[in-house]
Amino acid sequence: MSSGKKTLKLIISQVEPYKKRFVITGVLIILLSSLVWVRPALLRRAIDVEIANGDYHGLLQVFAVIIGFLLFESLLRYRVTYLANWVAQSVSLDLRSKLFKHIVGFRLRFFDKTPVGKLVTRLVSDIDGIANVFSNGLLNAIGDILTLLVVLATMFIIDAKLTLIVILPIPVLLIASRIFQKHIKKAFSDVRNQVSKMNEFVQEHVTGMHIVQAFGREHVESEKFAEINDLHKRANIDSIMAFSIFFPVVEMLSATSVALLLWLGIGGVVEGELTLGVVLQFILYVFMLYRPIRQLTDRFNVLQMGVVNADRVFQLLHTDESIDDNGTKKLDQVKGLIEFENVWFSYDDEENWVLKDLSLRIEPGTTVGFVGSTGAGKSTVINLLSRFYEYQKGSIKIDGTDIREIPLDDLRKSIGVVQQEVFLLSDTLRSNITLHDEDVSDQEVWAAAEAVGASEFINKYEDKLDLQVRERGAMLSVGQRQLIAFMRAYVASPSILILDEATSSIDSESEKMIQEATRRITKGRTSLVVAHRLSTIKHADKIFVIENGRVVEQGRHDDLLQLGGVYSNLTTARSSDNQ
Repeated sequence: MSSGKKTLKLIISQVEPYKKRFVITGVLIILLSSLVWVRPALLRRAIDVEIANGDYHGLLQVFAVIIGFLLFESLLRYRVTYLANWVAQSVSLDLRSKLFKHIVGFRLRFFDKTPVGKLVTRLVSDIDGIANVFSNGLLNAIGDILTLLVVLATMFIIDAKLTLIVILPIPVLLIASRIFQKHIKKAFSDVRNQVSKMNEFVQEHVTGMHIVQAFGREHVESEKFAEINDLHKRANIDSIMAFSIFFPVVEMLSATSVALLLWLGIGGVVEGELTLGVVLQFILYVFMLYRPIRQLTDRFNVLQMGVVNADRVFQLLHTDESIDDNGTKKLDQVKGLIEFENVWFSYDDEENWVLKDLSLRIEPGTTVGFVGSTGAGKSTVINLLSRFYEYQKGSIKIDGTDIREIPLDDLRKSIGVVQQEVFLLSDTLRSNITLHDEDVSDQEVWAAAEAVGASEFINKYEDKLDLQVRERGAMLSVGQRQLIAFMRAYVASPSILILDEATSSIDSESEKMIQEATRRITKGRTSLVVAHRLSTIKHADKIFVIENGRVVEQGRHDDLLQLGGVYSNLTTARSSDNQ
């Protein structure tokens, strides 16, 4: 089986939960297609019988039947359109949910190397393309083919010789359709690729607009976007060109068939071999022949694009970037003892180790700090603890249990994280604090606000917890966003708390608030603080100094200063920087 057929089979398998409605839609389409001969036949009777015999009453009866049949057809088409689109949107809903659920389980390494715009395209545009297979592709193509067969059979039954002459242009149309189909497949594929690239570019540059403007790169980036936009335009023009050539060809061939029919038909009427009703019936059948052939080309394009889109979606669905979650040892009452034993870690390969044989022990309920130069491995330590990345050698334990033996959800619920870059959703303050956890009450949110010192700034806003912070928290200052991150961690009530350079991007006034919030939130918890400003860990129970992926010094602030080693040098250097 070819890859295209395999993919189409996968697409069709998605309709299994909605099989009943899908089958009903198919039956109704077959019914509609099998009745296409009726209206032209009724019109022929009206002309050749009722009008020819001057039967006014009979003519009214035929017209009444035609109107009744049109109403019946309209009801059927309404039901077909509704059911087909209902199935399409249901499949789309399921696929999006499945794909998103699959993606959120990926390790961070995947997101480090995959553009956001690419994932947006997969979740939106590509799944829309798959939905089109059900709303305007597969069943409609079957209906068009059946329409062709019914019309041709009816024409041959009425007059085989006339039919053969009338369909002479159709082989040319079939050849033109095949050429068009091949060209449009490539054109549509190019369009999709350019849409994906445009999404990636726009997503990245809108998100990083402050960098673009800060370095005066507006003109340069606008030129780059113009290039991408131009490629997108060219891809669309290629597809439009194909349509602009194909449709006139269809119209020309259709007109040729009608011309042949009129030439032979009128002559037949004059000679008495044909009736005017038969000629008119054949004219209607000719249009019924060409319309499905032209539509079939569109249907096959929809199917082809659906296959292309599905290949991308299913490729992502079959991508195994998830972290193994086979742990069975749940953490009921976490004391907070953390042990790293001979841990080795590399982001890419085992030639560029970030952590090298790192070992450390953190006692329950203590606050420890991690310091070191940029790239030393400080943040890596805490990322490994939460299993955002997987280490290659050694072991990491919480309360004596290897973290790989703990269910991932259970592990992460036990660990609260406050990061340097606080990400806020375009939502209310409440939602950004609770992260849509309905079990967290407003009373608990306000308690968290009091605990971290955020209640004063929240009360300044009229909407309070209902304040819309806008995208990435644009309504709030850096310090306020940081306090919201502390509140998130507070309401989650984790046994282990991680603060990843939480004060590196704020001013001195905000730093005092954050330090007080840190003191309150770390009380009674095992807390790991990655520090850029050494003042934030001055009173820590223990400080680990990491250089080149190893712990080179450890102890309390005063003890490390007396050593006159790496920590002392870092303290001196950063004190000079702050002057």
